[in-house]
Amino acid sequence: MFKESKVSMEWGDETLTLETGKIARQADGCVIATLGETSVLCAVTFAKTQKPGQDFFPLTVHYGEKAYAAGKVPGGFFKREARPSEKETLVSRLIDRPIRPLFVPGFKNEVLVICTVLSHDLVNDPDVVAMIGASAALTISGAPFMGPIAAARVGFVDGEYILNPECDDMHDLRNKPEQRLELVVAGTKDAVMMVESEAYELTEAEMLGAVNFAHDNIKPVIDLIIELAEDCAKEPFDFAPADYSDLSKAVAKAGEKDMRAAFAITDKQERTSAVAAVREAIKAALTDEQLEDANLGSAMKGLEADILRGDVVKTGKRIDGRDTTTVRPIVSETGLIARTHGSALFTRGETQGLVITTLGTGDDEQMIDALTGTYRSNFMLHYNFPPYSVGEVGRFGFTGRREIGHGKLAWRALQAVLPAATDFPYTVRVVSEITESNGSSSMASVCGGSLSMMDAGVPLKAPVAGVAMGLIMQESGEYAILTDILGDEDHLGDMDFKVAGTENGITSLQMDIKITGITTEIMEKALAQAKDARIHILGEMSNALTEAGEFSAHAPRIETMQIPTDKIREVIGSGGKVIREIVEVSGAKVDINDEGIIKIASANADSIAKAYEMINSIVAEPEAGVIYKGKVVKIVDFGAFVNFFGKRDGLVHVSQIENRRLNHPSDVLKEGQEVWVKLLGFDDRGKVRLAMKMVDQATGKEIVEDKE
Repeated sequence: MFKESKVSMEWGDETLTLETGKIARQADGCVIATLGETSVLCAVTFAKTQKPGQDFFPLTVHYGEKAYAAGKVPGGFFKREARPSEKETLVSRLIDRPIRPLFVPGFKNEVLVICTVLSHDLVNDPDVVAMIGASAALTISGAPFMGPIAAARVGFVDGEYILNPECDDMHDLRNKPEQRLELVVAGTKDAVMMVESEAYELTEAEMLGAVNFAHDNIKPVIDLIIELAEDCAKEPFDFAPADYSDLSKAVAKAGEKDMRAAFAITDKQERTSAVAAVREAIKAALTDEQLEDANLGSAMKGLEADILRGDVVKTGKRIDGRDTTTVRPIVSETGLIARTHGSALFTRGETQGLVITTLGTGDDEQMIDALTGTYRSNFMLHYNFPPYSVGEVGRFGFTGRREIGHGKLAWRALQAVLPAATDFPYTVRVVSEITESNGSSSMASVCGGSLSMMDAGVPLKAPVAGVAMGLIMQESGEYAILTDILGDEDHLGDMDFKVAGTENGITSLQMDIKITGITTEIMEKALAQAKDARIHILGEMSNALTEAGEFSAHAPRIETMQIPTDKIREVIGSGGKVIREIVEVSGAKVDINDEGIIKIASANADSIAKAYEMINSIVAEPEAGVIYKGKVVKIVDFGAFVNFFGKRDGLVHVSQIENRRLNHPSDVLKEGQEVWVKLLGFDDRGKVRLAMKMVDQATGKEIVEDKE
């Protein structure tokens, strides 16, 4: 009934298996990829005809994690997987980026890739497995896909690269100083297609070494996919790219001169308007048949690309007048908004980010319910890209894949320099509002985020800056690497290469390629050029701020105290009664964890002091020889019980009340009276022994006897 195909290999410390032919047989291609005990089902379907008038490539990738894969029931009210999580969105983008450029140019049929995590062993991350499975499914589907690709994750410990480190090793790297890198690389056998990383001030050489290490280790996986395809691949889809060379010539004839003049305008808005006007003029010069051609958009884009790309390689001069290595003018400002805890406005040319930092307490941490378990994050970065930032009218309010992806890239770049939670016990939320955009708003978010956090008083280990690099590659092999690319250079170029870091090294690297890959030589030159740009940008940022500023008066102050774990129950009280009383009386927020670390937060220093005093009175132990102020709570024939330390009482024996014989303690004491007592010590049963007679009851000072 089933015609199954299965191939396996040892990859690192695990077995990688690809199998097909049993499940989802109506899909064009379906592969179950398994690494260890992590399995992902990857199914591919593609339309056999192009939609009329379709002028773009409609590739959609969906990656989904099912709770059953880790033996869990989904959280929430409905107990069903709902909208994609942040990780699912990011992995969908991760799979899309390296496969999109490898479809045959001109192919515009709809393609759908769905990757479903079936099993997660909590050791091997499903994202790399999904990328391999998706590539294999495309390769056997018959789609015009010029793959296969494969992917790998790389760690870096003690100068050694590690292939596919375990999930636990990659979680919360900020608290694992020995682990300095999380890098995901995808590529073909000949070249690297995509890089995504989180790093801890790695040098350019170390980062390049990690990329090459990953590329070397994905080549055997590509061979495995080819072995599977040789056994079961479908016949290639009969597709021949449309020949629209005559249309391209007509478009160039109608508007090349005017388009070249439009691209010579340095101001973005003026250039955009001029280019739009030339497009309309070209359309007016074409015949009705040419206007109805579905390839008209491609012909227009081809003309624009030829003008922009050819001139850069030939002359080294770009459409805004810069050479290939110059960064646009930068203006950095901080402290713009009165009530926020920290704010910065970072402007680089026509790209601008207004970045706000808010400091919160432990209650504000983000709780994340992942397949690997539930954990909390005390650093969040949210990126917003409203339509007005590019002078457009458009839908507003929906957080799309782009916003999530750009925000995560900036998060990776900045989290490497955050102080340890034990040194700075705050939850930090950074929001980047992109107010203008013409290239690399994610890197503006990095620069503005660094300044904004320093303005809020966050003691970063070092300021961080980021820059986007581009590439123009000619068929002749000539190329130009561009520093600080514009939106048009990103749109019409061959590479988007984003590098962020401090003066000492790289904290994040992301690379996307629109061609079939780049060489190590190009990547090495791009990294070196990016370092020069990063140092320049850090220098410009230093004009605004070089270190953490004053703590905002509007931000909560947090005091941290450590108590014995056996005292946690006493501080919380039955049903939380005691801790609620502390919060109500003091007015401060109080958070306690299982290790006995208590965080007391308030914008009012007196509230913190009151809460600290109340907690200390519960957990602290009285010391022998110390004088305390107390209150008489009960009088008996043989003495008086005095409450002197929190809720602790002790006995003052009748012989220790005064230096004379008393008939009864009530001769000098009454209940409710405040007295000074000295703790003499503890008896054999641990009971407290107090004395009054050696303490001056007026001053609370110990009476010193004259020995002469």
